[in-house]
Amino acid sequence: MLPATWMPRVPLLCGYRHNNAIPWILAGGFAAMTLPASAAPALDLRAAAGGGTLLFRQLFDADTGTFTYLLVDVPSRKGVLIDSVYEQHGRDLSLIRELGVDLVAAIDTHAHADHVTGSWRMHQATDCAIGLAAAVGAENVSLPLHHGDRVAFGGHHLEVRSTPGHTDGCISVVLDDHSMAFTGDALLVRGCGRCDFQQGDAHTLYRSITEQILSLPAACLLYPGHDYTGRTVTSVAEERAFNARLGGAATERDFVGHMENMKLPHPHRIAEALPGNMRSGKPRQSGTGAGSLAQDEVWAPLGRSYAGLPEVSPDWVASHRDQLTILDVRSAEEFSGPDGRISGSLLIPLPELEARSGELPAGAPVVVACHSGSRSALATQQLLKAGHLQVANLHGGLARWADGGYPLEGVIATGSPPH
Repeated sequence: MLPATWMPRVPLLCGYRHNNAIPWILAGGFAAMTLPASAAPALDLRAAAGGGTLLFRQLFDADTGTFTYLLVDVPSRKGVLIDSVYEQHGRDLSLIRELGVDLVAAIDTHAHADHVTGSWRMHQATDCAIGLAAAVGAENVSLPLHHGDRVAFGGHHLEVRSTPGHTDGCISVVLDDHSMAFTGDALLVRGCGRCDFQQGDAHTLYRSITEQILSLPAACLLYPGHDYTGRTVTSVAEERAFNARLGGAATERDFVGHMENMKLPHPHRIAEALPGNMRSGKPRQSGTGAGSLAQDEVWAPLGRSYAGLPEVSPDWVASHRDQLTILDVRSAEEFSGPDGRISGSLLIPLPELEARSGELPAGAPVVVACHSGSRSALATQQLLKAGHLQVANLHGGLARWADGGYPLEGVIATGSPPH
């Protein structure tokens, strides 16, 4: 029995089971109100950073051999992203959101010839600045960078060093304590960037590397823009000793002689990448491929988990319900049970999905649901692999749907207050 002194209102907790409790409370003459679902607790960013004040993540695009770097100041949660890739925007944005990062800037070390940058897309999503060497002259750059500039993010900053030679607009960025540097295509692991296009010059690159990068402390870790054999990091000490082009006893004459006789083919994506990067990755108004809007973004404002799973929010699903097929992959017992279901949803239990996917209506995008979003995540993956293009997981499942105050059909009120 609820105390009479609780009249006239009873606040309800537990954002999901309160749906079952409301009819019981109302029947007793009480007025029930639910407390809004609280936000998920913030991630302990210091723990994610290994206990330090700087969180560092190295990401990789296998198609182009490109490394992307995320650095975050733990106390302020402010961060910077270096050398993003257009096609990896969903992955990068999901990581930034999951970690609760306030992105200050998306920086490119130069106008790339082998991939289109994701900087413009990241700016659209987070309102971060777009940073690139002023010498490049690209459009949509809100943070034109010069030698000696500092890009602050919370209590940390990156020092900008001009390192032309691969192109005339190359920069390297160095962490404030000189413990790590990001060298783009100027210096690679046991190699360096080519010098035979985009105003490249071997003499200039030699001086850039020796005076601006290898002049850093020997213990400084160097993170390259690319690698194609699985090497992820090197150090000033290693490159001074072992870089075949300019390490050891190699002179500028040795370096130039090596670079001028490499006879490399042009990057196969240069015709697409350079124009796209001169727009800072802003999509064309029409067309396909990198630099144009992806087709899978047209039907819904898809988010992506860091695992790469397309997701849609309960809010969006609720406002577009009549345009969607809601696929419930719980068991038949759960579907008809006291937790309820979204009205009009189609039941195909997960173990039966592969055999029964042909029952999905043609032409309507599919949103997959279960109690928490776990089983529906697996179902979403299965449907994508089977060739269904317009499919996404209901973020947070029916629990999140109910927490948002959206109705569930068939919710059964119990005869006694739930525990």
